Amino acid sequence: MKVKFLICVAMYSISCGIINAQNTNKTTIRKGLSDEQLLDLVQKQTFNYFWEGAEPVSGMARERLHIDNIYPQDDKNVITSGGSGFGIMAILAGIERGHITREEGLNRMSRIIGFLEKADHFHGVWPHWWYGETGKVKPFSKKDNGGDLVETSYLLQALLCFHQYYINGNDAEKALAARIDNLWRRAEFDWYRNGQNVLYWHWSPQYNWEMNFPVRGYNECLIMYILAAASPTHGVPAEVYHEGWAESGKLAQSSVVEGIPLQLRQQVQPIGPLFWEHYSFLGLDPRGLKDKYADYWTENKNQTLINRAYCIRNPKNYAGYGENCWGLTSSYSIKGYSGHAPVEQSDLGVIVPTAALSSMPYTPEYSLKVMRHLYENRGDKLWGEYGFYDAFSETENWFPQRYLAIDQGTIPVMIENYRSQLLWKLFMSHPDIQNGLRKLGFESPHLQKQH
Repeated sequence: MKVKFLICVAMYSISCGIINAQNTNKTTIRKGLSDEQLLDLVQKQTFNYFWEGAEPVSGMARERLHIDNIYPQDDKNVITSGGSGFGIMAILAGIERGHITREEGLNRMSRIIGFLEKADHFHGVWPHWWYGETGKVKPFSKKDNGGDLVETSYLLQALLCFHQYYINGNDAEKALAARIDNLWRRAEFDWYRNGQNVLYWHWSPQYNWEMNFPVRGYNECLIMYILAAASPTHGVPAEVYHEGWAESGKLAQSSVVEGIPLQLRQQVQPIGPLFWEHYSFLGLDPRGLKDKYADYWTENKNQTLINRAYCIRNPKNYAGYGENCWGLTSSYSIKGYSGHAPVEQSDLGVIVPTAALSSMPYTPEYSLKVMRHLYENRGDKLWGEYGFYDAFSETENWFPQRYLAIDQGTIPVMIENYRSQLLWKLFMSHPDIQNGLRKLGFESPHLQKQH
């Protein structure tokens, strides 16, 4: 896991693509909005990263958009599997909020599904990056040129939400739901065991298992194990979850950070970046979700509160930190890309808007205060064509005009889950997901409704 993280840092630190955006009235700051109006604005404008800003051939999410023209390398049509999954869920929320019509959403999803059916895949598992015009893999690193099971899981999480949205729709929607089901059934989770009771992050037709990343908790990858257990065609037994992810019980290791209790042993001690509480839980509803290791609502809320408490304590005395400006997670950083977290060695003075905003379901009062502060008091530096820019540092006077799909995507999705629980309801209603959760010994109110 740590090696994978270092590779991620290195890859995001290299030259990035550019797309120019025009200054429009979308960047005008309007003071005095109600909470609901502010939520509407942030949700819609961030959604547009995945709607107006999408790569045109595939309809998928560009990995990054740079407004400040810092990096000259032309990779503006490199698209991302995981970030596109987040964007697909944002499209669902956009339909329900009236930002686009149901027909417009169907047309975009038809394009996306057509791309995914033909694009490079490896035992049914998609790569981290493709070239959007061709569907050919773009290596994330030298040996990471094949299937990426984690990023694929984020994308499948989204597709299963759309499957449930369409399954009882009109004929065209039902037909697309059937195509989504074929993609879901194509993914060979069992292959990515590599013959063991654990799931591996990567497989490459050229390098086989040389990346050598067995995925163990706790981190952002819980959804991968749940999908693997849920697959009706290439599922894995419960032992893969309990022996691999949970390391035969070692996962359950309590601790106290910032005076707040945690139930699970973190892969990066004592606590990781805040996206760990977002990516798997865009569709997976943590409310009342429990297994023998943790109560996931309590765990996610407490990790959010720890992040906030650390920023308020601000042991390194960075400018701007406080109760209205907190949130440490992986993002652009002053020198490349970094995994910001609420521990001193991982705190570089960089606040990331997605951290607090995507935690809206866990800490709505606190997250709304951050949203309002960033918009009303820092919007001249942070607010752009597609919502808040990725990250900033007041200490360094560093306010880059850059977006990352994986950071933008969780914002409108988690805001929608806070407001209507839309994505949670859809994902948790899928019968395969319910079967997978039961197989692994999970409790959830969504499962009780089936009795």
